[in-house]
Amino acid sequence: MPIPTPNTRRPAMLGGGDQRRVYIGSEPASPLPNNSRALVAFDPSALEHSGENSTFPKDDMQSGAHRQKAEYIITHSKKLQDDLQEVGQKVKHHEDNIRYLKTLKNNLEDSIRNMQVDVGKHHSSFSTSENDDIAYVNSEEETVQHILRYEKSAAALLCRLKSKPEAQVLDYPFTNDVLGIVATLGKVDDDNLSRLLSEYLGLETMLAVVCKTYEGVKALEAYNHDGSINKNWGLHAVAASTGRPLDRQFQVICLENLRPYAGEVIADDPQRKLALLEPKLLSGETPPGFLGFAVNLVTIDNTSLYCITTTGYSLRETLFYNLFSTLQIYRSREDMLKSLSCITNGAISLDGGLIRSPGVFSLGHQRGDIDVKFPSGSKRFILPASYIEIEKQMKEMEWKKEQAEEDLKREQALLNHAKVNYERKKEEFIQFMANSSSYTTQYQMGRVSTPR
Repeated sequence: MPIPTPNTRRPAMLGGGDQRRVYIGSEPASPLPNNSRALVAFDPSALEHSGENSTFPKDDMQSGAHRQKAEYIITHSKKLQDDLQEVGQKVKHHEDNIRYLKTLKNNLEDSIRNMQVDVGKHHSSFSTSENDDIAYVNSEEETVQHILRYEKSAAALLCRLKSKPEAQVLDYPFTNDVLGIVATLGKVDDDNLSRLLSEYLGLETMLAVVCKTYEGVKALEAYNHDGSINKNWGLHAVAASTGRPLDRQFQVICLENLRPYAGEVIADDPQRKLALLEPKLLSGETPPGFLGFAVNLVTIDNTSLYCITTTGYSLRETLFYNLFSTLQIYRSREDMLKSLSCITNGAISLDGGLIRSPGVFSLGHQRGDIDVKFPSGSKRFILPASYIEIEKQMKEMEWKKEQAEEDLKREQALLNHAKVNYERKKEEFIQFMANSSSYTTQYQMGRVSTPR
């Protein structure tokens, strides 16, 4: 019997219950597992180098296909790992941002509370001051009474609600975003100028409701599927419950949707008037009789001078700038007409002259039937500079707090999205690795053959 050489393949031996063995070269191969579907841990290098030392003849096309598959598995698994790590970093980034914003919000709330205490101390000192230290002329109550005459208007309804602040908060939360009525948000020192500006704007605008955000506008009125007004929602529901349903359209001005004044304000001006360029004649001089711009001749309460909108603009920079723009005020009609070359938007004279816009003149008798006017005069407290500064800082901090709350909502939404994305990427990676391990097992087992 010839002696088998090291490279001679010996036939498989069966008998005595011995497990079938496959001899390759002079070494016996490992026994085949009883369960041929058992998983093998995935090792990309096994795919890269498998078959290099095998003495079996290889089919070039099949070997190339397996190598391409191995390269794909290695490349794609690396990409999935990188994607998973990137999403994980985003999750951590948003979590860090949320922690920072919560700390910032808490610090701002503490500072605001401390400032409120300081403001309260100043108010206490006002109440003990003599009347000579407080000079003001206030006709706001008269303005409100004129508004209430339009009893079925939205303006009158809101004025009635304002007189009951406890009911407003508990029963009508949709009014929280309402700043007030145009006629009550500013004061004009001169009664004649107050009448002229009110007539310039018109009754509908003077009775307009002013909201800070568009969400506040939507809370006032809702609609049915056919487009009709839902009388059981917002202002209409409240009006109906009082027996005075709203009988006309009403304007609502949304501050966050207005284009604000983009320039500077006058430095150190307690009323934060707009730094508008004065009109100039061809000679370079200011026109005689020019008294100022209407937007700067309206006095605004301190509470509305800073950061009324979420973007940090005041009532003058939003509401009144959009109502008056660069409307000029002159002492007389004669002065106004001599300054036509300087009037770019419109002008009013104290003796009743009116230019709506360049080239558009209002002639004839004034109707004088607008009884809703800006209050003439303004509350003028002799306030210490420290009080004004505290109120300014407090408004700015309240604005920053609102911004932090908005940022918190946005970061939380981004975090939730990132977490969902992370779980999806992780599942994709695990599934791919499981499929790749199955392929590796089948491929490695396919490299081992048994004699027929």
